[in-house]
Amino acid sequence: MERNLKFGLLLPHFCEHASVANCLEGAQRAETYGFDSVWVRDHLVFEPHGIEGSDNTHVEGLLLLSAIAAATNSISLGTSMAICHRHPIYLAQLFAGLSVISRGRVIMGIGLGGFPHEFAAAGYPTAIAHRAELVRSNVQICRRLWAGEKVSFKDEYFQFAEVALKPCPVRPIPIWYGGGTPAACRRAVEYCDGWMPARTTLATFEKLIGYLRELCQNANRPMISAAVMPFTSVDRERNIALNKISIESLLREANKFPTWVKPPSGTFAKLDDIRGLILAGTPADIVRESRAYEEAGADHIVYDLRFRYADWHEQVDLLGREVLPALRGC
Repeated sequence: MERNLKFGLLLPHFCEHASVANCLEGAQRAETYGFDSVWVRDHLVFEPHGIEGSDNTHVEGLLLLSAIAAATNSISLGTSMAICHRHPIYLAQLFAGLSVISRGRVIMGIGLGGFPHEFAAAGYPTAIAHRAELVRSNVQICRRLWAGEKVSFKDEYFQFAEVALKPCPVRPIPIWYGGGTPAACRRAVEYCDGWMPARTTLATFEKLIGYLRELCQNANRPMISAAVMPFTSVDRERNIALNKISIESLLREANKFPTWVKPPSGTFAKLDDIRGLILAGTPADIVRESRAYEEAGADHIVYDLRFRYADWHEQVDLLGREVLPALRGC
């Protein structure tokens, strides 16, 4: 079977183990091992999720990707997810510049964001419906500016006339919509090139992939890219990998998502109930669960090692030396 699955890493640029040096070295190691991408989060006023502690350190992601672009040659650079707190002209300029610096190695993940207070801090409405329209406007404006148009625009949020951008991106920048809901799938198919739900369960991903295919067929367009970003912990022994993670916290978190596919009991109560939300175990375990996502329809898996950033280099080495070769049949 020919395997086209791609692999990425979420960089340690946030919370207590944030380290620019580790991000740079990790990205270079990832490129050497053959990873396809590295990713950053995007925040204006960062507040950690309860599952990741209380340290609100957050190194600005696009600045970090610019540094990584200059220190690497082939690995793609992605945002998961850019949120619309910037003016869209500035957003377009940032990504166009990153495209030039990286010679076109850019993926713009974009989404509603999980923190309404960040939109309030930027002076935007915080309701989901308003944030969804902000995303739509930003995507439309970025695409037109990247194409070299002289753009005039007016809606509820932005108004400007005859703005042009130079330099334009080296090549078209793919835009992936972030979010693990049916509404996110609809928006992804309507005006993006890919869908990236970040954390979700395998059962939920399988259900939404089916919905995504249906939407693409109805829109008479090819199936768009589908990526996923599971929490990941890899070790020589499965119990050590699991002990690094609070399963109870992840179960509580899972029960907050009404659109996720529930187990027969109706409540996420044990580790098997959240299969796919976390990939934890030996390299062989990670290979098996990664292939399950591939079989479900994933094109790109980004390993989210945030619970193992204290062991960042060891985690990257285990994935790079043992997991990727097995997945690629090397």
